[in-house]
Amino acid sequence: MDELEKKALEYHSRDGVAGKLSVVPTKPCRSAEDLSLAYTPGVAKPVLKIESDPADAYSYTNKGNLVAVISNGTAILGLGDRGALASKPVMEGKGVLFKRFADIDVFDIEINEKDPEKLIEIVKAISPTFGGINLEDIKGPECFEIEKALIESCDIPVFHDDQHGTAIIASAGLMNAAEIAGKELSSLRVVVSGAGAAGISCARMFTLIGVRKENIIMLDSRGVIYKGRDHMTREKEEFATTSSSRTLEEAMKGADVFMGLSKPDVVSEKMLLSMNDNPIVFAMANPDPEITYEKATATRADVIMATGRSDYPNQINNVLGFPFIFRGALDTGARKITENMKLAAAKALADLAKEDVPEIVSMAYGGKPFSFGRDYIVPKPFDPRVIEYEAVAVARQACLDGVATRAIDDFDAYRLSLRKRMEKYWL
Repeated sequence: MDELEKKALEYHSRDGVAGKLSVVPTKPCRSAEDLSLAYTPGVAKPVLKIESDPADAYSYTNKGNLVAVISNGTAILGLGDRGALASKPVMEGKGVLFKRFADIDVFDIEINEKDPEKLIEIVKAISPTFGGINLEDIKGPECFEIEKALIESCDIPVFHDDQHGTAIIASAGLMNAAEIAGKELSSLRVVVSGAGAAGISCARMFTLIGVRKENIIMLDSRGVIYKGRDHMTREKEEFATTSSSRTLEEAMKGADVFMGLSKPDVVSEKMLLSMNDNPIVFAMANPDPEITYEKATATRADVIMATGRSDYPNQINNVLGFPFIFRGALDTGARKITENMKLAAAKALADLAKEDVPEIVSMAYGGKPFSFGRDYIVPKPFDPRVIEYEAVAVARQACLDGVATRAIDDFDAYRLSLRKRMEKYWL
């Protein structure tokens, strides 16, 4: 047993309590009267109110602050299909992050079902319990079908974090990296290695922030995805290129950006040297990236490098996205999370990275100072201002897009309420 395994297993089982989540009542139940209000006969009163007006569920139940984190375990982290039950530690972990960073309650739900149609029906059937649904670790291409069907059939936000989380944070980083490199987004030549859920979503998000689709070359395990290639999914067809490049080495020549969502060590020093000046490299394979930070920075002093790891600069970490996106969506009673809401989240993160970094953030990272530049293109998760920037931006966009059922009139007051809400986690 290595040291990480030892520490991780001890963390998940210590203090005589297994796992990472529990249920805590929000109302007292210390007397006979409390009991009569919490359960029978008093509980019948909100039941009848909700039957009369379903919107009252947001006033009398936890629906408005409750997210379902749902998986069938077919694509657990970098471990692949390990089954629904084995996904539970990850889903509990997502619950911890929702609570710690946005004060959102979570029920983790592991569903032993691989058939997409059946999974859709199960999730749809339980959706009335929740204010939002976070899909997680569901393999592609089924994940696209599942999310799309649930967005269309549910009246609450449905968000597949494996797709959109990485894309939103990476887009924030790309906007800032391009600015630092002195390059226009519309002129960037982008190589995306990996055509799974995250790769497809990153490419789509990049086009929303200004990258031209014709400037994107995407690769899967068979090489470059090009027009006329056989055995293509609908999602891959969307990014089929007319380029004559067929290999990663060919695609990298003259590229400005490499976005890796594939496997370790596929990028060589030669490939990196063939890229344009000030290359932007997001090597996101975890735990071992497509090219290591040490190798990339030793090969090119002008590289702007990001990974999915916390032990190097510029971690593209999904925790910068989903808690705050759902916070804004829940607080407006949003019926869905729109493309504009995702874009607003990315822009808010990009803007925050340019602000002076408070001492509390440096303290969380061993006293290390941070400032906008090549080694700091996205904020740190332990920056308490993230919720104020991102949740407010998402909530405002929900109102503008007409998907909010509870409009926010005073966003300054909303910002202050978020700060107050999160004080207990920072003080």
